[in-house]
Amino acid sequence: MSLLRSARFPAIVLLAAAILAVVLANSPLGPAIASVKDAYVGIPGVFEMSVGHWVQDGLLAVFFFIVAVELQYELTNGELNSARKALQPAIAAAGGVIVPIGVFLLFAARSDAVDGWPIPTATDIAFALGVLAVFGRGLPSGIRIFLLALAILDDIVGIVFIAVLFTEDVNVGLLALAAVVVIVFGFLSRRLDTRAQVPIAIVLGVLAIATWVLVYLSGVHATIAGVALGLAMAQRPALRTRHELEPWVNGIVLPLFAFSAALVVIPSVSPSQLSPAFWGILVALPVGKVIGISLAGWISLRVGNRGATPHLSFADLLAAGALGGIGFTVSLLLSELAFSGDPLLRDEATLGVLGGSMISILLAAVLVAQRARHYRRSESASPSDEMPPPAATEGQIA
Repeated sequence: MSLLRSARFPAIVLLAAAILAVVLANSPLGPAIASVKDAYVGIPGVFEMSVGHWVQDGLLAVFFFIVAVELQYELTNGELNSARKALQPAIAAAGGVIVPIGVFLLFAARSDAVDGWPIPTATDIAFALGVLAVFGRGLPSGIRIFLLALAILDDIVGIVFIAVLFTEDVNVGLLALAAVVVIVFGFLSRRLDTRAQVPIAIVLGVLAIATWVLVYLSGVHATIAGVALGLAMAQRPALRTRHELEPWVNGIVLPLFAFSAALVVIPSVSPSQLSPAFWGILVALPVGKVIGISLAGWISLRVGNRGATPHLSFADLLAAGALGGIGFTVSLLLSELAFSGDPLLRDEATLGVLGGSMISILLAAVLVAQRARHYRRSESASPSDEMPPPAATEGQIA
C-alpha cells in the first residue's frame, strides 16, 4: 500500500494504463474491448449505466472526494489558508487557465471543436508531483508547495467548469434534496469519534451513495457529489478516510479511468486532416501552460507582498509551467464531457490530451532536472546550510 501512496509509482501506473489502452484500441482486440466499455450494467429498468459511465461518473467521484478533502485542508490549515499565501499561485493559476484557452481558440474558434476550450485548463496533480519526485531531487520545498497550490486551484476551476458548463435540465428538487443529505452527512461525520463510530460510519456510507444517486439524477455531473462530500466532511475523519482511500484511488480508480478514456482508435488520416480540437489541445497544454503560468507567476512576484512564500525564480516558474501542462485525468474527463455527442471529436481531443501531456512530461523532466542540478550545486557551494540558494531570491530571474 505504501507504494501506491508514493508520488512516483501511481504516475507510472496511470501512464502505463493510458498507453495500454491506446495500443489495445488499435489492435484486433479493440472492438471487443469497446463493446465491454459500452455494455450496460445495473438494475434493468431502474438504474443502468454503461461500464464506461460507471467508471467516469461513479469511480471518479471517489477521486474527486479525495481532491475536495485536500482542498478543504489547504484552505483551512495549509498553503491556501490566507490571501497572502494564495496570491502568487492564484495569479499563476489564472494565467495557466486563460492562456491555454486563448491558444486553443486560435486553432478552434471557427470550427465545431470550439466547445472544447475548457480541456487544456487542467493540471493532473498526481502526475505532476510524480515527475517532480523522479527528477526533482534537491529542489527546495517551496517549488512543491507552489505546484501543489497551483494544481489545487486548477482543480477548483475544473470542478466549476464541470458543474456549470456540463449540466443540462437540472432537477432543482433532487439537487436540493442532495444538498440536505450532504448537510446531514457533514453533521454526522463530526460524531465519528463517539462510541457509535461503526454505526455512524455505515450511515455515512449510505448517505454518500444517496448523495451520488441524487446528484446524478438531478442532471449535474455525478463527480460533483464527491466534491460536496469531501468539503462537508469533518476534517479529521476526512483526512483519515483520504488516507485509507488513496491507495485504491491510485491503484484502481485512476488507472481504470485512464484506460477507459484512452480507448481511442488513432485516425488513419494525414496530420492536416486532424481536427482543430486535436491541434488546439496538443499545443495549448505544453505551450499555453508554460507561457501562462511562468508569465503570470513572474508578475505575481512583482505585485505580491514582500516576504510572501514561496520564493521562486523565473526558471522555477518555467519548470512549474511545464508540470502544469500535464493535464491527463481532469483533461480526459473534460474531453469526454465536451464532445460527448461527437465520438470522433472526442477521440481526437483525447489523443490531443495524451500527446500534449506527454510533451509536457518530457519538457518538465528536462526543466525540473536542470533546476534540481542548479540547487544541488548551489547548496554544495554554499558556505553555510542556513544560507538560501542564490536563485531562490524573491523576484530574481535566473
